Amino acid sequence: MPTAVRSYAKINIGLAIGAVRDDGFHELRTIYQTVGLHDVVKVEVARGTGIEIRCKNPRVPTEETNTCYRVADRFMKASGLRGKVIITIEKNLPLEGGLGAASSNAVATLFALEREAERALDPEDRLRICEEVGSDLPLFLIGGTIYGAGRGERVLPLEDLPSVDCVIVTPGIGISTPRAFADWDALAEREAESSVSRSSSARAATLTEAPQSAKILSFSRVIYAWLSSGYKTPVSGVPARGGDRAEAQLLDLVRTGIENDFERVVFSQHPELRDIKRVLYGQSGDGARYASLSGSGSAIYGLFDSREKAEAAAERVQDLGHAAHVTTTLTRSQYWETMLVSR
Repeated sequence: MPTAVRSYAKINIGLAIGAVRDDGFHELRTIYQTVGLHDVVKVEVARGTGIEIRCKNPRVPTEETNTCYRVADRFMKASGLRGKVIITIEKNLPLEGGLGAASSNAVATLFALEREAERALDPEDRLRICEEVGSDLPLFLIGGTIYGAGRGERVLPLEDLPSVDCVIVTPGIGISTPRAFADWDALAEREAESSVSRSSSARAATLTEAPQSAKILSFSRVIYAWLSSGYKTPVSGVPARGGDRAEAQLLDLVRTGIENDFERVVFSQHPELRDIKRVLYGQSGDGARYASLSGSGSAIYGLFDSREKAEAAAERVQDLGHAAHVTTTLTRSQYWETMLVSR
C-alpha cells in the first residue's frame, strides 16, 4: 500500500525584494506560513527500476523536470534505495499560484519515500537535497511560521502564529515567478533612472541600490520588533491573553505595515487581483484583518478573526466568479500531526 502524505500550501506574509546578488538571484525577506489547503502525494516502491510520475492534471510535468522526480532521484542516490518509485500527485493546489505547490509536493515525496524505504536521511542530507531542487523546499521541512531570507532557502522557525481562519483565492491566472522578477527589475531600473534624472551622477550611483536595500532592512526591523515582543506585549501594545491571543497577534502583525513587493508589478498587469484583495477586506470591519498576494501570485489570501467573516468573504469572491477556499493557518504541530494520510 502506498504511503500518502498531505502536501500543504504556504502563504507569504510580507515579501521584500532586494537587489540582484552575484549568483543572479534576488535577496529576499519574507515570513512563510503553512496553511490547510493541500495536495495529496502517494509514493510506492515497487519492483523494477526508475521513477514514474502520475497525475491527472495534464499541466503537471511527469519527466525529470518535475520537482518530485528530482527529489526522488537524489533520495535514491543518497540512500542506496533500489526499485521503481511510483509517485501519484492528487492536485488541488494551482500551478504558478504562489502557494509553493511544486515545492511542497517535492518535500512530501521525500517524507513519503523515507517511510516507504524505512530509511530516514540525516537532516543535513535532507536539507541539501531540498536546497538543490528549489528555493521554497526548505520551508516545508519546518512548517508553521517561518522566517525566510536569501533566495528564500535560508529558513528560521519562528514561534507560531496561533491558527486563524483564512480564505485563499485561486484565480485562473498563471503567473511565472521568473517573469515577475524580471518585471520587478524593470520597475527598479525605471525608478533608478528617475532618481538619476533628479540628481547628480555621483549622487545617483548611491541611489541605485539604496531603495531596495532599505526595504530589506526595514522589513527585517519591523519583523524583529514584532517577534521580540514574545507575544506578551505586542508592538501594538495590546496584550495577547486567552481567547484574544490569535486576534491580538494578527492585529499586531497588520500594524507593522508589511507588504508583498510583487503586488507593485503583478497588480498593474492583472488589475482583477487588486479587486479581489479589496473584496477580501470588505467594508465596515466585516472583512480580512490582513490580505495580500502570496509569493508572485496569482493566489491572494485574507486572514480573518472569525470563521463567519471568512465564509462571508469567500462568498463575495465567488460571486465574482473566482474560486475561494476557506481554511486555517497551520501551526508547526498541526502541520506535522496531520501530514500523514495513510501507510
